[in-house]
Amino acid sequence: MLYQEAGQFSVRYANDRRFFRLRQDRLGLAALLSFVFIGVPLLGNDYWFSAILIPFLVLSLAGLGLNLLTGYAGQLSLGSAAFMAVGAFAAYNVELRIAGLPLIVSLLLGGLVAALVAIVFGLPSLRIKGFYLLVSTLAAQFFVQWALTRFSWFSNDSASGVISTPPLVVAGHDFSSPAGRYLLTLAVVSALFWLGTNLVRSELGRNWMAVRDMDTAAAVIGIPLLKTKLLAFAISGFFLGVAGSLWAFTYLGTVEPHGFDLNRSFQILFIIIIGGLGSILGNFLGAAFIVLFPVLLSNLASQLPAGLIDAGQVENLQKIVFGTLIIVFLIKEPEGLARLWHRFRERARRWPLRY
Repeated sequence: MLYQEAGQFSVRYANDRRFFRLRQDRLGLAALLSFVFIGVPLLGNDYWFSAILIPFLVLSLAGLGLNLLTGYAGQLSLGSAAFMAVGAFAAYNVELRIAGLPLIVSLLLGGLVAALVAIVFGLPSLRIKGFYLLVSTLAAQFFVQWALTRFSWFSNDSASGVISTPPLVVAGHDFSSPAGRYLLTLAVVSALFWLGTNLVRSELGRNWMAVRDMDTAAAVIGIPLLKTKLLAFAISGFFLGVAGSLWAFTYLGTVEPHGFDLNRSFQILFIIIIGGLGSILGNFLGAAFIVLFPVLLSNLASQLPAGLIDAGQVENLQKIVFGTLIIVFLIKEPEGLARLWHRFRERARRWPLRY
């Protein structure tokens, strides 16, 4: 059997609470981390680093930020891109205006500023919920974009409003190359995913899920709704702020307020819908689908006979297929790709037995 559990016993409570209880899972995770940190930089090329892997990692982190708020805490939000923009411009300004500040600290401060802004726009969640809260968070999208465009101080008085990120130097090492930017992004994303995984398995994570399932019952058993909901917005904003900083610093190298528009918020929402609400793995699966599917569709269109599909129609075709797949996922598999993966694992644990 692929997942032989016989003989694997937990003799300590700490071992029983581990996220990966089976030896096979721990070895698989170690092999995966070794490959992505060592193998991929050796085997990958500049195109894969710059166009595929870095946006995949950043969007996975952004999906995690929204998933903590929506998938685990049950608070709907359409302000994800706004919090990413706050994180990006805050990290840019602290890096610009505080001499000698380490780059990692700038990224974290950008996330903290985004967390504070998320708390402000999360205050309506104490009174409203559902689609009304969705509309309330949508206000953040328009207000943040307007503020960053209206006040030139945020972009260092740039006439176009575009900011150029500083050199990517961490502890004296230059990460400006495509492989270096990939490794820097991977390190930050891995650390925050480890933090997010522990958060959802902590007391706070259980409180989030209780509020998501029924907030009235959660209040009856003593869960503080005010603290729990605002913490969900704050931590979600922090993750999204760091993701926005990485999007500007390691992926694009330059960014403008319109780069974090409403379409970006919908893209992050699609990631958690396709990947799976309330799933850590689903953020990776959804981001991989969002990043790789347009590339696959473009390659397929280029292989077709000339004139069959106009190049300008490929983008419209992508939107049609995205919309269709989202409807299919919501109807047939509302738990997303992560549920399909868990089903495969369960069958692998019983293989070659049928039941």
